[in-house]
Amino acid sequence: MIVNERFSAYIDTLNTGNSGELYELEKEAIATYVPIIRSETQNFIKTILNLKKPTAILEVGTAIGFSAVFMIKNNPVDCHITTIENYEKRIPIAKANFERFKVSDRVTLLEGDAADILKELDGQFDLIFMDAAKGQYIKFYDDCKRLLKPNGILLSDNILQEGDIIESHYTIERRNRTIYHRMRDYLRLLTHDDDVTTSIVPIGDGVAFTVLKEK
Repeated sequence: MIVNERFSAYIDTLNTGNSGELYELEKEAIATYVPIIRSETQNFIKTILNLKKPTAILEVGTAIGFSAVFMIKNNPVDCHITTIENYEKRIPIAKANFERFKVSDRVTLLEGDAADILKELDGQFDLIFMDAAKGQYIKFYDDCKRLLKPNGILLSDNILQEGDIIESHYTIERRNRTIYHRMRDYLRLLTHDDDVTTSIVPIGDGVAFTVLKEK
């Protein structure tokens, strides 16, 4: 828990949450140990959707489709989501959920390695939601930046790694050190790139809120 647990518990009491089938999908994901956006982060994204009203959204990391459905259902305007997933076992589940929620006509699911797919994408997006392999964020950044519209928003989820990000290199398990260093490099890049402005928001497991400046 990044924020004091008492604060988190209180904030959670204010959360109106999801309803109906979206709530059921959230419960299914939790029951089957599929990582989805946390409740605090969901509220943050709802606010951004209502502020930005994005019509073109890019998502890196589909999983079972929860976040794509969530963004469509909570966006006050019609939108289209292009979403990328590499894990073969989850792709048919995501497709089934897009059918279940009747949003298939508003979602383009691209199957494969995001590092390759992003390089081939054209067009520009109002909002990019990064929620894939954490050690790959830094590899995706240049293409995501290229694909953002001026004043477009890049949201990078789970960037504080359950608090590990502030720990010493020597306290991190050896198998996690590569991800740890890549994420620290990524956050430094986001906060020191003169083309963007970034705020690190300590909700959920941390969200980096990045806006591409107009030139």
